[in-house]
Amino acid sequence: MVKKKMAKKVLLFCDPGIDDSLAIMYALMDPELELVGVVTSYGNVTKATATANAAYLLRLGGKPNVPIIPGAVQPVTEEEVTFYPEIHGEEGIGPIHPPSDLQYQLYPFDMIRKIVEFYKEELNIVDTGRSTTLAMAFILYKEQMQMVGAFYLMGGAFFVPGNVTPLAEANFYGDPTSSNYLLKNAHNLTITPLNVTNYAYLTPDVVESLSESTANPYAFMIKPIFNYYYKAYKTFVPGIIGAPIHDLVTLMVVKNENIVDYIYYDANVVEEIEARGLSYIDLRPTGKPGETRIAIKLHHEAFINEFQKVMMG
Repeated sequence: MVKKKMAKKVLLFCDPGIDDSLAIMYALMDPELELVGVVTSYGNVTKATATANAAYLLRLGGKPNVPIIPGAVQPVTEEEVTFYPEIHGEEGIGPIHPPSDLQYQLYPFDMIRKIVEFYKEELNIVDTGRSTTLAMAFILYKEQMQMVGAFYLMGGAFFVPGNVTPLAEANFYGDPTSSNYLLKNAHNLTITPLNVTNYAYLTPDVVESLSESTANPYAFMIKPIFNYYYKAYKTFVPGIIGAPIHDLVTLMVVKNENIVDYIYYDANVVEEIEARGLSYIDLRPTGKPGETRIAIKLHHEAFINEFQKVMMG
């Protein structure tokens, strides 16, 4: 590993997935970000599919040597995992299929420790998937995790409806035990819940312009995967004018923190079955603000401008 100065270093935990895939594209095309590793796990698709998708996107982006580290295949509760082909497609990138003969190198889980020890406080860990794998890393490498500069989680829905149940967002619902563990142990933590990610939508006109960019190696796939994703969302939210790219926001705030507004509270996730995955903070007059930064409002125009600037190459 060789350090590059200036660009913010990102170790991404993900489960691509269409919105994860767009986040990876953005990270690889932004000169102000350096993707130093991708940790893949179950979530939108199986771990094996997520891993192949990450490898394909890295190769298309000209970064096949970025370490790919396979993570968890299921939550700690050992329950059956539900996938969402109606949203992300059978193979996770809508109608796009990675080559069946795609070859790539995988790294052992201990590579996470090595990356953390190498970059230390320069490193930003971003988790846009289920919390299981990052919680495992905390348990195995507790001392090293204290070296990390900042953590960013996509998860939760604070006093707004969930997207997998009326109360819960999918990531925190998928493994609430691991999510709670991270909320209690991750320092310098930022959460981007549905409060902001629901409004991080791309519209067909924006996607059309991006698909015509000759400087974007992903231009050929942006429109078909958006159309697949948008079609699904129009069935869930009739009248919606675009498709929300949830995971993109979480990665974007690493270097663009002002595209959202924040509140500071300690957050929790309900683990009991009746309200599983429900995220909450204590807003009573006796409740005290905490140290976790929770994004609460998105500045949509700034979000779109930043995405277009990077993705137009």
